[in-house]
Amino acid sequence: MPAFRLETPRLILRQWCEEDIDPFHGICSDPIVMETLGPLMSRDEVAALVARMYRMQEDEGHCFWAMERKEDAQLIGWCGIVRGRPGTSIDGKPEAGWRMTPSAWGKGFVTEAAIASAQWAFDNLPDDAVWAITNTDNLRSRAVMERVGMVHDPALDFDHPQLPADSPLLRHVTYRIGREEWERTKASE
Repeated sequence: MPAFRLETPRLILRQWCEEDIDPFHGICSDPIVMETLGPLMSRDEVAALVARMYRMQEDEGHCFWAMERKEDAQLIGWCGIVRGRPGTSIDGKPEAGWRMTPSAWGKGFVTEAAIASAQWAFDNLPDDAVWAITNTDNLRSRAVMERVGMVHDPALDFDHPQLPADSPLLRHVTYRIGREEWERTKASE
C-alpha cells in the first residue's frame, strides 16, 4: 500500500517517518506552542507519539498527519483526523486536530490543512460530522475551527479526562460541522 499523501496548494499532509521526530520535537518542546496544549514533550515522548500516529495510519487509514510546507519541504506541524478519545464529548467521532510551529502561524496554513482534512474525512469516512476540541482559552484554534465552518456546541464542553482537576487546561470546548453543512458551504464557494 502506498504511503498516505494529501496535497493542498501550499502543503503536503503525509505519513510520518523517522526523520520527522527531531523537527516535531522542536515544535512539541516549544513553550509557545504547548501553552494551551499541555506539558513540553521530551524527544522520547515525541518519538512514541510519532510511532503511534504511524500505527494509527496503518491500522485505521488516518491520523494527525505530518504537515510539510511545499516551498521548502520543511515539517511545520501536524494536521489530520483521529478518532476522539474515550471520556471526551467526541469519543469515537472523527476529530480534526493540528499543531504547528509558531514561525508558520498567521499565514493560513492550519486553516488550509484543516479544510483539506475535513474534506478527506467527508470523502472517506461514513460519519455525519467532523469534530474538534480544544482548551477553552485556545483562541487561535477556536478561530481556525470557525474558519473551517465549525460551530461551538456548549452542551458538549467537558473537563478533559487526561488532565488533573487543577490544570488550567482542564476545560475543553467542542466544535462540529455536519456533512450537510459542509456540502452546502462547499457548494456555495
